[in-house]
Amino acid sequence: VIASLIESSEKENIEDAIKEATGKIKGSYSLVILTKDEVFGIRDPHGFRPLVLGNLDGSYVIASETCALDIIDAKFIREIDPGEIIVLDKDGMRSQMMLPVDRISMCVFELIYFARPDSYIHNKNMFEVRHRLGQELAKEFPADADIVIPVPDSGTPAAIGYSAESKIPYAKGFIKNRYIGRTFIQPKQETREISVKLKLNPLREIIQGKKLVVVDDSIVRGTTSKKIVKMLYNTGAKEIHMRITCPPLLYPCYYGVDMATRKEFIANHKTLEDIREFLKVDSLKYLTMG
Repeated sequence: VIASLIESSEKENIEDAIKEATGKIKGSYSLVILTKDEVFGIRDPHGFRPLVLGNLDGSYVIASETCALDIIDAKFIREIDPGEIIVLDKDGMRSQMMLPVDRISMCVFELIYFARPDSYIHNKNMFEVRHRLGQELAKEFPADADIVIPVPDSGTPAAIGYSAESKIPYAKGFIKNRYIGRTFIQPKQETREISVKLKLNPLREIIQGKKLVVVDDSIVRGTTSKKIVKMLYNTGAKEIHMRITCPPLLYPCYYGVDMATRKEFIANHKTLEDIREFLKVDSLKYLTMG
């Protein structure tokens, strides 16, 4: 859509065409546009998604996350601001606030799930943010358990934090297949269920006979969590206490994440106790907004 708007513009140069195109659209985007002579970095005026500027041997680099800069030994300069356009050409870099910024609304799932744990957002490391969420979970909702295990990988930092705060030993309860993608955005329920089995294999020697605290980042439909719980019980878990770092999800995202329809969100039509019974866990607690 954006490329088509730029291509159909009657503006005399590409920069003006880009500004015109982005002025017509509403939604979530962080763009890098390459032309023969220029590179453009553009972030939507709400700042839904991250976009960063770096420097490598005197040249500028634009990336979606800071971890990409680390890979090439580039130095992080700053985050590109919501509504800002960065232009890189033979003369260097120039910046302009391209669009009016009424309200900054960064997607909270970047902090909870999407961003890599080795990235920084708002000068905060994502591993440390998620570790802190786990610590807060342990303070709010302690559990009588033998070990704390994560649903890998997004639940790992929070599980380590929960373990550190609660003094319950941390353990690796699953081996993860690295070649399976994110299950909650799979289009069909059958595909999601098969993906869970292919993605995670529980470790019987760690789990059998144990009371578990299982830490995950979120529950969307609940079907993936239910499969994970069943796998753990089938492997011999004695008790399962689910702890979730994201408050209950009630509404879908309309800004670039195909999560689910509103009626599919389990927290939209079930109480906390209903969800606990659906998952068949001994206790279920979400981190509160406070």
